[in-house]
Amino acid sequence: MKRMNHRLSLGAVSLAVLALAGCASNAPGVNTPTRPSSSFAVPGLEKPAEVLVDRWGVPHLYAGTLYDAFVAQGFIAARDRLWQMDLWRKRGLGEMAKDFGPAWVESDRAARAVLYRGDMYREWLAYGSDAKRVAEAFTAGVNAYVAQVRAQPALLPTEFALLGYQPATWSPEDVVRIRHHGLTLNFTSEVDRARAFCAGAPGVKADWLRRELDPPVTPKVPEGFDPCSLPAAELRAAYLRATDAPRFTKENTRVGMNAGASSAPVALLPGSAEAIAAKAEQDEASQGDPTAAYGSNNWVIAPKLTSTGRPILANDPHRAHGAPSLRYMTHLSAPGMDAIGAGEPFLPGLSIGHNGTIAFGLTRFYMDQEDLYVYELNPGNPEEYRYQGRWEPMTRVTERIAVKGEAAPREVVNTFTRHGPVLVAEPGKRRAFALRAAWLEPGMAPYFGSMDYMRARNWDQFRAAMNRWGAPGENQVYADSSGNVGWIPGGLTPIRPNWDGLMPVPGDGRYEWSGFRNGDELPSEFNPARGYVVTANENNIPPDHPAAKKGVGYEWSDAARARRLKELFAAKVAAGSRFTIEDSEHMQNDIVATPAQRVLKLLAGQRSDDAQTAAALRLLQGWDGAMDRDSAAAALYEVWSSKFLRQAVLKAGAGDAGAALAAPGDNTRMVLLLENPSGWVSNAQRDALLLTTLPAAMQELSAKLGPDPAAWKWGALHRAEFRHPLGGVVDAATRKKLEVGDWPMSGSSFTPMAATYRANDYKLTSGASFRMVLDVGNWDASRVINTPGQSGNPDSPNYRDLAPLWLEGKYVPLVYSRGAVEKETVERIQLTPGR
Repeated sequence: MKRMNHRLSLGAVSLAVLALAGCASNAPGVNTPTRPSSSFAVPGLEKPAEVLVDRWGVPHLYAGTLYDAFVAQGFIAARDRLWQMDLWRKRGLGEMAKDFGPAWVESDRAARAVLYRGDMYREWLAYGSDAKRVAEAFTAGVNAYVAQVRAQPALLPTEFALLGYQPATWSPEDVVRIRHHGLTLNFTSEVDRARAFCAGAPGVKADWLRRELDPPVTPKVPEGFDPCSLPAAELRAAYLRATDAPRFTKENTRVGMNAGASSAPVALLPGSAEAIAAKAEQDEASQGDPTAAYGSNNWVIAPKLTSTGRPILANDPHRAHGAPSLRYMTHLSAPGMDAIGAGEPFLPGLSIGHNGTIAFGLTRFYMDQEDLYVYELNPGNPEEYRYQGRWEPMTRVTERIAVKGEAAPREVVNTFTRHGPVLVAEPGKRRAFALRAAWLEPGMAPYFGSMDYMRARNWDQFRAAMNRWGAPGENQVYADSSGNVGWIPGGLTPIRPNWDGLMPVPGDGRYEWSGFRNGDELPSEFNPARGYVVTANENNIPPDHPAAKKGVGYEWSDAARARRLKELFAAKVAAGSRFTIEDSEHMQNDIVATPAQRVLKLLAGQRSDDAQTAAALRLLQGWDGAMDRDSAAAALYEVWSSKFLRQAVLKAGAGDAGAALAAPGDNTRMVLLLENPSGWVSNAQRDALLLTTLPAAMQELSAKLGPDPAAWKWGALHRAEFRHPLGGVVDAATRKKLEVGDWPMSGSSFTPMAATYRANDYKLTSGASFRMVLDVGNWDASRVINTPGQSGNPDSPNYRDLAPLWLEGKYVPLVYSRGAVEKETVERIQLTPGR
């Protein structure tokens, strides 16, 4: 099995950080200092609770009642991540202008357009019988810590002081009404496909080049829809204004900030529609396939294949990197529940982990949950649209938005059709555009459905919970202490009876969802004969399964990670070797790119009289496709394939105009075209294309890394750093305090160790900030890493302590039993009922 090369170049990590890594790794003879005990009165608690914080910053919460565990979780999560949580809530509810000024009014209006607005009684019941009670308990805990901060200003996190405002209090409904964080995907793809089809034949070829569809389907322009009618930039900007994370930049900050500045009012500008659209296109160009940036790996291995005779479950979800981490680990122990793992700090419960009986881990299952509807407006009344031969009024909702520095709230209006919020209206052109999203339906708050399955005790209960799962679409792998393993996808899938969902459609009544598919219509496996299940965001619906023909989804993540992982599993099984926990760790950190290996086969035997081309061939021929940070060949391949080869393939396939529409282009499609040139170029033309694009890559690397190819390293370009949202608007000293790392990094989007980068500077943007490998049944032997650390407080020893370990592919114990927790405890916190 290929192991990741973890050699670290001198100077890559400071001695101080290495010292922290030594403490965090539980090295022999190294002790983490015990911190002072503390006690807090927490309104909402029924009985006293105890929190033991281990040396890696994981809080183990021991509560006297079930719901007290969630009160404690809210309190401790806020203690560790208050600013991150507050920003999530503020952005989601559309309350940024209240603290940051009038420039945020429009983005607040857009955020409110995608809030859940349905019946709350039905909403709570959709998640289980006690979902509301859990949310009430969690938000009581958050509010208890907010009250502590307000009473003791010394506890106020740095970010609040920098921005000059106070944290807000929460209501239980905040947890489920906010919907924008669910990894939405299909809307912008429909916009891009319409742009391509608008260009005619070159555009159609460009769409074919843009991404692989699975199962294969030829998109058709829906009857009555003009693909050239879309204001593409405006739609993309409006969608991102409603759903994207807030972006703080120097250009968007009216007053400079630093740690010593007074709390003068700061106006943070969200940016124009054009700026947002440009930033989105830059982000999507990170490395070809936009969905590659947000994927995951997970697998489960049956006892018959493991060295211990117990199941192994592994999961490494891939999301945007930052400081603090998206994931937050917690242990919830109370009567009727003893669960440990990770979730998001702003949500109660866990979505990844185990409860002492069953284990669970997720990846995205790319079902299509969004559509763009296009309307003809009434020339006499621009707030009426044509529907089934008549004019139907839009629903107007007046929003009152509090604005910092203004005495009275501003009034703005959101409009809605029967399908969803209107994102763009053009009365002068008599048209409007609305989003229809399954995630705006009852029971669709992203990840909150885990409240149900995290307490399941067997496969039947887990399966029932996943049948109620709403958003986002997920693959869940399962294992239990009785030795069973399984896989089940879940999510609310719209039924489109007369179109495929790949293009925008008229909103006149001819293109309607006819309900949602039953969860039992999706495939699943329980104790499969092969002894393991692997998912990595590929289309894993078996071709012979009825769901394969039901339009669940066509746009999946690149299958390279899945292909490599399945190769590793098949090789291990064929060799008759047993899987260990360490094997799963190595697979999570595997850096072999199968697309590179496939392209390298095409270079075998190629020769050139051009000196630069010949030098490039010497580097690449014989290379194994491992994206090692110390590899010159890896550096050359990534620069060549992502920047020069892909563009050449797009131009050869669709011409200059088509290439612009196809950019950035799907990596899978590019490799398939190179392997099978018939129909677009000859073999000789393909070979010429491979060779003639190499010199430009050599020249770029020479300019960036020097003239000697022997000195090139992929890690000199591909750097791991964890940026704080405020890193771009504070002074250098404060930035150094808030941000973590700038280290050479192995991997790419297409290796199991996912490491997606920005195209303009090769800096890491997303990947597996959290990794977990569970020894099912022997829970204390489980392993985990969460980078850069558990805490969101830059002054905490747990803010950045795990990043050096993560960089080297290392893990820390996920201690579970009370005895193991006690041995690793460095801080004790007593929580008592308070008023």
